[in-house]
Amino acid sequence: MGKNIVQQARGKGGPRYRVPSFNFMGDAKFAPQQKQSVEGTVTSFVHCPGHNGPLAEIKYADGKIVMLLAPEGIKVGDKVSAGPGASATPGSVLSIKEIPEGTLIYNVELRPGDGGKFCRSSGTFARLLSKTDKTATIMLPSKKEKTIHNNCRAAIGIIAGGGRVDKPLLKAGKMAHKKAAKNKLYPRISGAAQNAVDHPFGNKRTSRKAKQKAVGHFAPPGRKVGKLWPRRTGRKN
Repeated sequence: MGKNIVQQARGKGGPRYRVPSFNFMGDAKFAPQQKQSVEGTVTSFVHCPGHNGPLAEIKYADGKIVMLLAPEGIKVGDKVSAGPGASATPGSVLSIKEIPEGTLIYNVELRPGDGGKFCRSSGTFARLLSKTDKTATIMLPSKKEKTIHNNCRAAIGIIAGGGRVDKPLLKAGKMAHKKAAKNKLYPRISGAAQNAVDHPFGNKRTSRKAKQKAVGHFAPPGRKVGKLWPRRTGRKN
């Protein structure tokens, strides 16, 4: 008797594939845009399972408490600012049009007011290359250049926690605990290593591996695994 394969089981509401957001400390994004500059104080640093960089808890003068990705070089008690006219110091939040060219930035917004979408991993940063009247060009960690609106905001500095990936995990058990913190599927075994009932590439318990074939264009969603159909066939004219 057949059963659903992993690709079919995911997304059906089962607890195994649900992100444990109830364990996370909160969203690490900017506060709503202010009309004038407001000063804040770094009150503490927290570890969040949902973020690979440390979070800084910042209490602003207007009473708002925000969790932001902590940059390198700040400590508890330091002053940061946000809004028009803020100083370009590590941890401060400004619009791209107010940041000098060549500055290292992180947590860059894709659209003005969305709270930050780019460069949110530990040790990463973007560089502001150039600005025009309405747009600005930034270089992402992948060396790709992206053009965004001048009103998008960004934080000054480099996200703390750099070098995190330099330390080897050494054992599969370490990786298993790391994946379990975010409810990720681990280990991911190949389809050919599974039984025929578990995967379309599954086969007998022999050394002969399954023969992979390109899946049909009109196959059901659970069957679309491995090699997908070609974009086009036939000879080019």
